[in-house]
Amino acid sequence: MNAEQVAVSLSPQNLYILYLGPLSGTCLDRAHALRRLGHRVDHIDPRLSLPPTLWTDRVTRRLGGDWFAPWVARGLKRSIGGRRFDLCYIDGGEWITPRIIALLRQSADRVINYNIDDPLGDRDGARWRAYRQSLPYYDLCVVMRPQNVVEAKALGARQVMHVFRSADEISHAARPLSQEDHRRWDCQVLFLGTWFPERGPFLLHLLRLGVPLKIRGPRWNKAPEWAQLRNSCDLGSLEGEDHAKAIQCARVNLGLLSKGNRDLHTTRSLEIPALGGLLCAERTSEHLAMYEEGLEALFWGNAEECAAACRLALVDDSRRIRIADAGHARLQRNGHYNQIVLRSILHRAYTSL
Repeated sequence: MNAEQVAVSLSPQNLYILYLGPLSGTCLDRAHALRRLGHRVDHIDPRLSLPPTLWTDRVTRRLGGDWFAPWVARGLKRSIGGRRFDLCYIDGGEWITPRIIALLRQSADRVINYNIDDPLGDRDGARWRAYRQSLPYYDLCVVMRPQNVVEAKALGARQVMHVFRSADEISHAARPLSQEDHRRWDCQVLFLGTWFPERGPFLLHLLRLGVPLKIRGPRWNKAPEWAQLRNSCDLGSLEGEDHAKAIQCARVNLGLLSKGNRDLHTTRSLEIPALGGLLCAERTSEHLAMYEEGLEALFWGNAEECAAACRLALVDDSRRIRIADAGHARLQRNGHYNQIVLRSILHRAYTSL
C-alpha cells in the first residue's frame, strides 16, 4: 500500500469538525481538504471576533494573543451556539488560551492544534504566548520542525506529531494556460514570497551576478535594498489562480527559507513541484530528503551556486523540464499533499489517547 492508501484505511470517517483559523491561504486549503475527505466542516476565523485594526496584530506580537482571549471567547460562544462536534481543529492558535480550550471541550470531544509557523522560536515576539500556555491542554499538537517536538514536550504537550508541510490537491494542480496568462506571468527566474531581512541581500546578489530575476510578493518596499530591487519587483500578495499561474509560468522557481523561522523547507518546496515548476532551493537536510539533487530539484548553498544552477537550467530546456517532471512525480510518491497529511493527523488524533 502507498502512503495515501494507508492513510485512507486508518483515518476516521464522517466527522463533524469545528475548524478554527483564517478564511484564506493554506489554512482555507486545509479546511477544503477535510471536506473533500468527507467530513462536515464549520470554519470560524477567531480573528473576526477581534477589533478590525492593524493594532490587534501589533498588540498580539508585542504583548501576546492571550490579551485578546475575552473577545475570542465571546465570539466563539456566539458562533458555536449549541452545536456539538466530534473534533475541534485549531490552525495556528495565537489567541487560543487554556480557558478557551476548556470552553471548546464543552462542544467537541477532541481539541487538536496544527501550526505551520515556528511558535516555539523567537522570531515573532510574544505572538505565540497563548499557544505555549495551551500546549498541555491539546489532545494532539502538530508541528513542522523536529526541534518543535522536543520544545513542545518540554512545555507539557501530551502528544506531538511532526509532519512536513503539504501542497493542496486542488489549489496546486496545474492549470491550462492562455496566451494572456503567458503574457502576464512569464519570467525566467521567479521568487514568489514575502520580504525578510536576509532575503534582500541574497536576491540583490543574484541580480548582480546576472540572474534574470523576477520578485513577486509583499513588503519588499521595506527592504534596505529596495532602490536596487524595485525594477525587478511586483509588490503584493498573490493568491488562488494568480499564485498558481505565476509559478507555472516561471522557468525556474527559487525556494528561499526564513532563517528566523528555523525553516529547512517551506510550503513553496511542495507547491512548486505540485504545479510542475522547477524547484531551485537552498540545500538542507529536509530538501534532500524530499528530492534527489540534480535529478528532481536543484539545490545550492550560496548565491554563486544558485546563480550557476539558474543559468544551467535556462540554457537547457530539455534538462529543466525533465527535472521538473521528476520532482512532480517524486512529490506524488512522497505524499506531501493536504488530504494525505490530514488523514494521518486524524488517525493520530483518534489513536493517541
